[in-house]
Amino acid sequence: MNGIGVYERLGVRRVINAWGVATELGGWTPSEKVMQAMEEANHGTVEMQELLQKSGDFIADILGVEAAFVTSGGAAAQALSIAACMAGTDPDKISRLPDTTGMKNEVVIQKRNRYMFDRCFTLTGGKLVDAGDDDGTTEDDLNAAIGPNTTAVAYYIQPPIDDAIVSLEDTVALARSRGVTAIADACSQIYPLDYFRRCAQSADLVTFGAKYMGAPHSAGFVCGKRELVDAVSAQSFVTYHYDGGKAVGRAMKIDRHEIIGVVTAIEDWFTMDHEDRILEYEARFATITDALWDVDGATPRRIEINHYVPYMMLIDVDEAVVGKSAEQVRVELDSGNPRIWVGAEDGSLHVVVNCMSDEETAVVAERLRQVLTSR
Repeated sequence: MNGIGVYERLGVRRVINAWGVATELGGWTPSEKVMQAMEEANHGTVEMQELLQKSGDFIADILGVEAAFVTSGGAAAQALSIAACMAGTDPDKISRLPDTTGMKNEVVIQKRNRYMFDRCFTLTGGKLVDAGDDDGTTEDDLNAAIGPNTTAVAYYIQPPIDDAIVSLEDTVALARSRGVTAIADACSQIYPLDYFRRCAQSADLVTFGAKYMGAPHSAGFVCGKRELVDAVSAQSFVTYHYDGGKAVGRAMKIDRHEIIGVVTAIEDWFTMDHEDRILEYEARFATITDALWDVDGATPRRIEINHYVPYMMLIDVDEAVVGKSAEQVRVELDSGNPRIWVGAEDGSLHVVVNCMSDEETAVVAERLRQVLTSR
């Protein structure tokens, strides 16, 4: 496994990631094409505003939207989008963020649609307002929550579809009928490709994390209506150097290498053979299954998930037979060197394979067998 030495120099143990694309583990490893493009970008400088404009045009053309803007991750895309809704391109309002005194600053979101990262809508001064309750939201509830201080209505796109809340399509239509911007966080909704495009086109502004398609972990983008994307640009780190130090997004910097990484990753995502990609995952699942076929008390099974992977493995652990719970197995895997991260829930180990190499998968399979058979 490459890359061990630079970590050992700092006394940091390597982690084999059988858990998924996660911030806790530094995201996903960029593809070879992305790394090569980023290295090429390292050999010359460009004017960042031009690069951001041209890269946005490139992404927008692929996704069939009016405009796009590369950001320092999906969270920054959310934060800058709300800043754009509140301040637009008004220099005075931009200079006052995150102080939103006198501005429309409320972001309406359905209560059952709340999620871990909705706080990112508040980072530039927005205030979340719930529509409905934990049991669900009706169109009347959503309409009633939109008021004179509403700057946007937000929606988290996360299958499976929740029938107890207002649909994405109806949410967008209602927001637009009230003259309010509709923002969707599509995060990792990038496959199948036609679904990716539908998500990108689903609202006035749509945010994504670019890491899921092999771009640098610290990159994302927002796409949608040109006027709104231009307002996002007006809040950005590079605009800060042209507007007299006003833009609230100065801390959300992204470098030229990362922008080129995003462009390369999204181009590669739309041109690669995804059947081959998924077959690679199938082979890794088989490696683990083959290693566990005769282990009593451990039953591997592959399940479908609403994800771009689109499968994961559950290993059901019979504690009475194995002598350990799934959680104890997880902890033991994490205690070794290299550490191995898997999930554990409801008596099962959760294993994903897209973040591993074939070599790492073989190590995981061997360690799983060792831990599950040792008493």
